[in-house]
Amino acid sequence: MKKLWTMAAMAVAVLLFSHCEKDQLKIDRELILENLAEKGITAEEHESGIFYVITTEGTGGHPSLASTVTVKYRGTLLNGNVFDQTVDPNTATFPLQNLIEGWQIAIPLLKKGGKGTFWIPSALGYGDAALPGIPKNSVLVFDIELVNF
Repeated sequence: MKKLWTMAAMAVAVLLFSHCEKDQLKIDRELILENLAEKGITAEEHESGIFYVITTEGTGGHPSLASTVTVKYRGTLLNGNVFDQTVDPNTATFPLQNLIEGWQIAIPLLKKGGKGTFWIPSALGYGDAALPGIPKNSVLVFDIELVNF
C-alpha cells in the first residue's frame, strides 16, 4: 500500500511539474512576442519555442550536436542586461552537446560565419535555476556568430 501511495505522489508531482512548465512556456512565449513587437522585429519561430533571426547567412554546412563550436556571443535578458559575452577579438570554444538545450537547437541553424539572434525560453536555458545575473525563469537573448566548427 505504501508503495502505491509513493507512486501516486510521484505521478501527481510529475503532472504538476509538467503543468507548471507548460504555463512557463506560455509566459515566456508572450514575453518574447512582446519584446519582438516593442523592437519591431519579425522573427522565425522554431518548433522548440525559440524565436530567431539569421542576420548573416554564412557558408557551408551546419554543425551537429556532436560538433565542437567556436563562437562569438553576447547573452542578455529581455531588458537588455548583459549577463555574459565574448569580447573581440576573443572567441569561445565548446562541445555543443555540453551547452544549454537552447544553444543545442540554435547553433545548428547557423552555418560557418553565420550570425543570428535567438530568443530562448527559460525551459531551454536555465529554467527555474537562478544564476549570477540571471533570475530564475529568464528568457535569454543571444547574439551568436558561428566562427567555426
